[in-house]
Amino acid sequence: AFTAYEDAVLARLPAHGAALEARVRSPDGTTELHLLRFPDDAALAAFRADPARAAHAAQLAASGATVELLALDPPGR
Repeated sequence: AFTAYEDAVLARLPAHGAALEARVRSPDGTTELHLLRFPDDAALAAFRADPARAAHAAQLAASGATVELLALDPPGR
């Protein structure tokens, strides 16, 4: 269920001017990190509120995965 959710939701990134910069997984497969780049806070907010993304919420819930959002800046910025 999580892979189907990811495939559907990550495909929405370009519609918001965003990109998947990196996708890494722990050796045991229990943790995955996505480094996403958004042009600004408004684009992130629009992505999070995107009805097409919300339509896949049941897939995320069924997967048992949790989402943690961290805002990061490059060093020296």
